[in-house]
Amino acid sequence: MNRSQPLVLGIESSCDETGVGIVRGTTLLTNTVSSSMDEHVRFGGVIPEIASRAHLDAFVPTLRQALSDGGVTLDEVDAIAVTSGPGLAGALMVGVCAAKALSVATGKPLYAINHLVAHVGVGLLDGAAAAPELPENLGALLVSGGHTEILKINSITDDVRLLGSTIDDAAGEAYDKVARILGLGYPGGPAIDKLARTGNAKAIRFPRGLSQPKYMGTAEEPGPHRYDWSFSGLKTAVARCVEQFEARGEEVPVADIAAAFQEAVVDVITSKAVLACREHGIKDVLLGGGVAANSRLRELTGQRCASAGIRLHVPPLDLCTDNGAMVAALGAQLVMAGVGPSGIRFAPDSSMPVTAVSLPA
Repeated sequence: MNRSQPLVLGIESSCDETGVGIVRGTTLLTNTVSSSMDEHVRFGGVIPEIASRAHLDAFVPTLRQALSDGGVTLDEVDAIAVTSGPGLAGALMVGVCAAKALSVATGKPLYAINHLVAHVGVGLLDGAAAAPELPENLGALLVSGGHTEILKINSITDDVRLLGSTIDDAAGEAYDKVARILGLGYPGGPAIDKLARTGNAKAIRFPRGLSQPKYMGTAEEPGPHRYDWSFSGLKTAVARCVEQFEARGEEVPVADIAAAFQEAVVDVITSKAVLACREHGIKDVLLGGGVAANSRLRELTGQRCASAGIRLHVPPLDLCTDNGAMVAALGAQLVMAGVGPSGIRFAPDSSMPVTAVSLPA
């Protein structure tokens, strides 16, 4: 195996994207993604059974396309990496079983890796956010449909610390639920982001969850949720707001509500993330996850990081969402660091903690 510039094939199937990416060291060769999002639209959210079946249908064609686009064969691959968690149990199982089958058939070592840490590892690819080396004192803000977390990255291969996370809905889930309330359809993130540009964010003041003193505490005596988020109350506040307009027989100001909701989300996310960075000596932050595509989140995160003297790194949009390239990128880092493969006896873990970068044999 070439440990200095390993050729790694990465497989991602944690939600509704079937991703296969190939990297050589830190060079991205191909990033092929097949999404089943259109199949979930009429349900207003991802249906696990539909997602799992879509992965089954899409995996082989996506793999063949990735190998063709990358100009490589399975024989040339040095190692295989697969998302083993967190994610939807059935969806993860499809990708893991496919990766195990490939490993057994080809004799290639298999690495079971953490989906969340992979979002950080993608920043190591050439031309991405923080390449070619992750800086010291690095943090990561991951905002997606399933996760909202702030991490401290001491070592991308074996030392990742969770500083704060959502205690209920993730930001992306809140966007989808509020979009449904406002009649905007699924997925909610792009629809609300677009509509919010025409609304007045100051027209309505929605709550910022877990921002009260009893939750925040102080730097010397931190509260129980100093760096955590909560979005379920915000979603309820939007629903009550809409109900009040309708009860009075007034037209619902959808654009204003969308703008005010979005401002509440990005305000509390960025303020708490910057606070965590300042209090933990973090000087560089990587923004990742599907909600990283949100224009207001990118804008306010950039402004507040700049004011705090923190450098913000944002990978290209196609590498922010779930994809196989990020899995391959982290897999390559593990190979180059001399970390041993996971073998084929592991099981996917839908609640895999972010502190577990990869699974041991």
